Amino acid sequence: MKNAIHPTYYSEATVHCSGCDRTFTVGSTREKIQVELCSNCHPFYTGKQKLVDTAGRVDRFRARQAKAEQSPSAEASAATEPVNETTTDSDEATRLAEMKRSLEQDDAQ
Repeated sequence: MKNAIHPTYYSEATVHCSGCDRTFTVGSTREKIQVELCSNCHPFYTGKQKLVDTAGRVDRFRARQAKAEQSPSAEASAATEPVNETTTDSDEATRLAEMKRSLEQDDAQ
């Protein structure tokens, strides 16, 4: 085994759970560990359904979408795609009905 390449091992590393505010010790290469859920409050271990804060994930996704829509590459790709502004809902419904009829005729044959 080579010397001086391994990280420091902390046999009394503290883990703090922000979900249930519990602190316990484990062996780790990090001295302090911060977790959102632990075995004391995780739904898999407790058997209780718990709503985990996913609002941050949704907000980040929406921010990325807004940024992508404002980027110059998104504008260029939108400009290259043909836009049919004359299509109305009734035209769309008629076209869908025709497609459905043709599929039904194909199935009958």
